[in-house]
Amino acid sequence: MELTGEQLKVAETQLRRFLPQSQQVYGHLVLRNRVGSYPIKILVDHWPDFSVIVCQPQYEQKGDLFKDSWVFAIDEAILKETIRKANVMNWTKYLCFAIDLCHEETVKAVASERNVSGSKVAVCHKMILEDISNLPSIDSSGVSLGSLDESHVGLVNRTWKFGQEEGSGVFLRDMIAHFPSCCVLDAERQPVAWILTYASCAMGVLYTLPEHRGKGYAKVLVSTMAKKLHAQGFPVYCFIEEENLVSHRLFTNLGFTEDPSYRAAWFVFNSS
Repeated sequence: MELTGEQLKVAETQLRRFLPQSQQVYGHLVLRNRVGSYPIKILVDHWPDFSVIVCQPQYEQKGDLFKDSWVFAIDEAILKETIRKANVMNWTKYLCFAIDLCHEETVKAVASERNVSGSKVAVCHKMILEDISNLPSIDSSGVSLGSLDESHVGLVNRTWKFGQEEGSGVFLRDMIAHFPSCCVLDAERQPVAWILTYASCAMGVLYTLPEHRGKGYAKVLVSTMAKKLHAQGFPVYCFIEEENLVSHRLFTNLGFTEDPSYRAAWFVFNSS
């Protein structure tokens, strides 16, 4: 069933019991309940005592293909039965969703049943700032900070790893318009480094232009964004791909920690 109104607020509260494993779905609900977001359905197997909860974006234009579904489950059998359902996961079209890596075999089994080809495209550490006081003191004197706006979409898109994909600009425009961002501005008030927030409330798209690296801008941005999210009552966390040792070290040095037993995995099906 799809949750609406007060049910969404109740679900947010219930998901706190399962943190940090439920962090990404919890983050979706936090933003959905406080600032709204692009159209998204929140589905559960049963209410109010759910075992599976799914955040399912509505795919209406090309940029929506970057909006992945998120799934949180505490029961493997019910998870399998839930994602089999056509009204939950449409296995006949492009499908991208993220889930705890421990559920990989269940995902593969359902895809095999549906005779659908796909692949695991990313496995990430989930780094969480449990206590804002863990942030070290960062000297940002002389650094001009601001927020991104629609005029900066082209710049961010050109430097984003997925920026060559059709519809990526639309996706980034939605992020910048709806969710918190932070950037370092040069003397002409143009961004030279930035960080955004995904619909799951995770920080991401952290980037510094090559000619401005080595100045500590990434530390300033992460610290500033962490404080901004915390002040607004949002969870403070990010995902870092397993092979990205530089970013893992950066966030670790800034007080972020992880549960080593947990990995977030992204799966894509029908991508061709």
